[in-house]
Amino acid sequence: MPESIAKSRRDLKRRGFTLIELLIVMVIIGLLASLVAPTMFKKVGGAKRKTAKAQIALLGTALDSYRLDNDMYPTTEQGMEALRVKPEGANNWDGPYMPKNIPKDPWGNQYVYKCPGDHGDYDLTSYGVDGQSGGDDDKADINSWEN
Repeated sequence: MPESIAKSRRDLKRRGFTLIELLIVMVIIGLLASLVAPTMFKKVGGAKRKTAKAQIALLGTALDSYRLDNDMYPTTEQGMEALRVKPEGANNWDGPYMPKNIPKDPWGNQYVYKCPGDHGDYDLTSYGVDGQSGGDDDKADINSWEN
C-alpha cells in the first residue's frame, strides 16, 4: 500500500508543465502569429476597399435617381445631403433617395463629391486609408469613374 501512495505522488508531479515547456509553447505561438497576422491585415485592407467601391456604386444609384426626378445631379454645394433633405430649387424632389444617413467611407472619412465632375457628370471619391488625395496600394484613391 505505501508503494502505491509513492507512485501516485510521482504521477502528480509529472502532470504539470515546466516553465521551460510553457516558454517554448509561447515562442511557437508567437512565431505562428507573426506569420499569420500580416496576411490577415492584408485581407482587412482589401475588404475595406471593396466596401468603399460598393458604397460608391450605391451612392451613384441614389444620385442617378435624384437626376431622373430633377433633371440634374445635386451641385457640389448641395452635396450628397441633397439625397436625404430636399435642397432649395429642387421642385421635383421625390426623396429621400437614401434610406439612412450618407455613409462615411470604411476609414471614417466623408466621400468627396464634385458636380460637375472632371471625369463625368459627377466625381465621387474616397481617399482611402490615409484620407489624402493620391497614393498607391492601400493609400490609393477609390473613384466612381473607375468602378
